[in-house]
Amino acid sequence: MGVGVSGWPLANAVSRAGQLGMVSGTVLDVVFTRRLQNGDPGGHLRAAIDHFPVPEIAQRVCDRYFIEGGKAADEPFKQVPLQSIKINRELQELTVVANFVEVWLAKRDHQGIVGINFMEKLLMPNLTSIYGVMLAGVDYIVMGAGIPREIPGAIDRLVNHEAASLKLDVEGASRDDDYRMKFDPMGLVKETMPKLKRPKFIAIVAST
Repeated sequence: MGVGVSGWPLANAVSRAGQLGMVSGTVLDVVFTRRLQNGDPGGHLRAAIDHFPVPEIAQRVCDRYFIEGGKAADEPFKQVPLQSIKINRELQELTVVANFVEVWLAKRDHQGIVGINFMEKLLMPNLTSIYGVMLAGVDYIVMGAGIPREIPGAIDRLVNHEAASLKLDVEGASRDDDYRMKFDPMGLVKETMPKLKRPKFIAIVAST
């Protein structure tokens, strides 16, 4: 499940073969923007963007990062904003759209099942990522690299377009401190959204 290793083409092929096609969800915001800056060969990303349920958000993301024909080989990639506890609308839009696109493409043109793998310890993008993949109709969310005890409750809220939060572990914080990563879908999309399907959740928890 390394970065970009199990992308939408592999997940799509595995799902067509009757198995659970799994997408790697690690730093999809970066993976997605780099593919756009490389010119989106084949136009696959832009085809998925056209199906995002809030067109103006998808268009803003595409306008920020897509380069027709791709960037020059010696030109650096445009960097995405860093994940932070502070709300950054541009980053929220990007993360939701990037995750939607990856799952939408993995599910394109077949009736098989598709899942996505996230890491609990990379917590900051998880709420916006989960919302994005649910907009695309993901069937399974799998999460390891930690104990994702709050994720099922967050899924319950996000599937109804309700605000959700996850506790952040902060070095030096006292027992009474409560730092949380928050996301309110309605604060982002500001319009009536389609009813979502709740994906199944699998926690990867190792114990001796």
